[in-house]
Amino acid sequence: MKRLIATVTNDLTYDRRMQRICRTLANKGYEVCLVGRQLTNSLPLAHEPYQQHRLTCWFNKGKLFYLEFNVRLWWYLLWQKADMVCAVDLDTIIPGFVIGSWKGWTKIYDAHEYFSEVPEVVHRPQVKKIWEWVAKVFIPKADLAYTVGPALAAIFTHRYAIPFHSIRNVPNETIEAPVATDNGYLLYQGALNKGRGLEALIEAMQHIDGKLKIAGEGDLSNELREMVETLDLKNKVTFLGFVKPADLPELTAGAWLGLNLLENMGLSYYYSLANKCFDYIQAEVPAVHMNFPEYTALVEKHPVAILLTELSTESIVNIIRKLQLDTDKYLALKVACRNAKKHFTWQIEAEKLLTLYRDVRK
Repeated sequence: MKRLIATVTNDLTYDRRMQRICRTLANKGYEVCLVGRQLTNSLPLAHEPYQQHRLTCWFNKGKLFYLEFNVRLWWYLLWQKADMVCAVDLDTIIPGFVIGSWKGWTKIYDAHEYFSEVPEVVHRPQVKKIWEWVAKVFIPKADLAYTVGPALAAIFTHRYAIPFHSIRNVPNETIEAPVATDNGYLLYQGALNKGRGLEALIEAMQHIDGKLKIAGEGDLSNELREMVETLDLKNKVTFLGFVKPADLPELTAGAWLGLNLLENMGLSYYYSLANKCFDYIQAEVPAVHMNFPEYTALVEKHPVAILLTELSTESIVNIIRKLQLDTDKYLALKVACRNAKKHFTWQIEAEKLLTLYRDVRK
């Protein structure tokens, strides 16, 4: 039985991608340990078919956090026995790949995003240079590499001269949902961070007949809540906080429209293929996405969403109002979701993942 250690810097409770990956590998006979981060508000770990370990840090953000977490992760890995290590994003790759090389482990890289191109990094030249150096030095050392979508896979393959594979972050297959046209709530699920279009969305709610539910937390949590108070939208906008992965399908299925709004603040967002996109499809909920490459390619094959060419309060208001008035268009989107959902299930991606792990060679 091969032992795999996977490493992330986030709270394990809400990382649905890693939960799916680790469950799949564990159920196939791998001994898996997922290592993450202990926060002051972390929930008790749920029972899983794999091991889980949290590292506790004094610092929770900024350079000192990344430095401390990597030191603690380095020390943890130094005493572990394993056959494989999977570094998730650049912020865990150094200890994973250095210790992995020393111990002869198979080194795997899972890029959840284009790390050096996220908004928090892309406009900070010195910070970006550091992460680009980390990527240039360590990513080519991977024995296996994969990411969340074909566009990023192609970019990474070209840039780092090793093959990157695509493992989409898609949900499990669900039963058919009822075809409804009533104007239920609008739904945003995901991080409340810079560049997610949330300020424009909240402003748009002043002019939209409907309610908005926001599931998630992030750097802008307090600012967005204050904005809702200032605009007197408490009766129209509800913050749900973190929602457990097990509760998300029901929440999503109850929505009338899903929202995935991004500013073009770097290549990571521009080439993104968010898990919420597939959550909406699986729940048969039409959505609004940005006119970015992955979503354009998706809608060309499966017209499950409306694409925005610009992110503004006015454009959000216009597209939602039009959809509220055009029942035929909405129904067509919903039927397209029903037809597309069988193509985007974790059962399909899991087989790809298992093949990659089976065939990896040092």
